[in-house]
Amino acid sequence: MNPPVVALTAGEPAGVGPDLCIALSQRPLPCRMTVLGDVQVLEARARQLGVEVEFLAGESVPEHRPGALHVRHIPAAAAVNAGQLDRRNSAHVLALLDAALAGCMGGAYQALVTAPVHKGVINDAGFPFTGHTEYLADHSGTPRVVMMLAGGGLRVALATTHLPLRAVADAITPALLDQVVRILAAELARRFGLARPRIAVAGLNPHAGESGHLGREEIEIIEPALARLRAEGFDLVGPLPADTLFSRIRLDPCDAVLAMYHDQGLPVLKYASFGSAVNITLGLPFIRTSVDHGTALDLAGSGRAEVGSLVAAIAMATEMATRDAVAP
Repeated sequence: MNPPVVALTAGEPAGVGPDLCIALSQRPLPCRMTVLGDVQVLEARARQLGVEVEFLAGESVPEHRPGALHVRHIPAAAAVNAGQLDRRNSAHVLALLDAALAGCMGGAYQALVTAPVHKGVINDAGFPFTGHTEYLADHSGTPRVVMMLAGGGLRVALATTHLPLRAVADAITPALLDQVVRILAAELARRFGLARPRIAVAGLNPHAGESGHLGREEIEIIEPALARLRAEGFDLVGPLPADTLFSRIRLDPCDAVLAMYHDQGLPVLKYASFGSAVNITLGLPFIRTSVDHGTALDLAGSGRAEVGSLVAAIAMATEMATRDAVAP
C-alpha cells in the first residue's frame, strides 16, 4: 500500500512556517507530502537558513525523501520578509487553506497538516477569521467540529474554542455537550482505535460549582447532559473540578479529557508537551492536524525554530490516514 499523501500548508509566510518546511526537507517522513506555499518564499528562506533543498513540482506527489521538498506553488501577493507581517498576504494564506481543503474533499490528499497563521493580520486585512478549526469547519460545511490536542500522554478536547471568557458560560448548553461528546467518542473510536473511550469531563466553575454555591451550570446543564449520554452507553466521568482533574486521571486513567474552554485544559497539556503536542480537528470529513504553537515571528529566518511539533503532527496525520485506509 502506498503511503498516504499529506498536504502541508506553509502558513503565514513571514512566520516560522517556511522555516519548518525547510527543516522537514532534511528529515525522513512516513508519507508522501506536498507543501502548499510560494516556492520562491521557500527558496529564499532555505538560502537564508543555509540549507540545500531540491524543490520538486508536478501533479504526482512522490514519497518524501530527505533533501527534497515537493511544492504546490501558490504565489504570495507581496514580497515576504521574515518576521515582518504584511496584510496584503492574508488572501494568500487563506488561498493555501482553500486549495488544501479542496484537495482533501476531492480525494487528492488523505490528510491536511497546517503550519501556523497569524489571526490578527488576517482580520486586519478585512477577513473575519477566528482560527483554522472554525475556518475549515465552515468551508467544508461541517456544522460542528471539536478541537483536541494530544501530547505528553494526554488528549484534551474542548467544548468551546476561541471565545472570550465572558461568552463561555452562555455557550455551554445541553445541545453543545451532546454534540461534542458524540463527535469526540466517535473520532476516538475511528481515528485512534478506542472502541469505547473513557472520557473525563471538567466542570465549568471552580470546584465544579461547589454544589451550586459557585455556579449552577454543573447542576443544571452539565450533569444532566452527561447522565443522558451515560444512559446510551458512553463512558463518562464527571463533571470534575478542573484544578484536580489531571491529578486524578494519573491514578484513574482515561482516554481523553473534555475541558469546557480553551484555557482550562490546554495550559496543562502544553506544560506537559509543548514543542511536541499536536492539534487535531475532530469531526471534519478529512483528517487535519496542526502544530501547538503560533507564527513565532521573532524566530523566523533565525534557524532557531523547533520543528518537533510539526514532525509529530505529520506522524499523527499519517497514522490516522493509514488506519482510515485499512478500516473496513
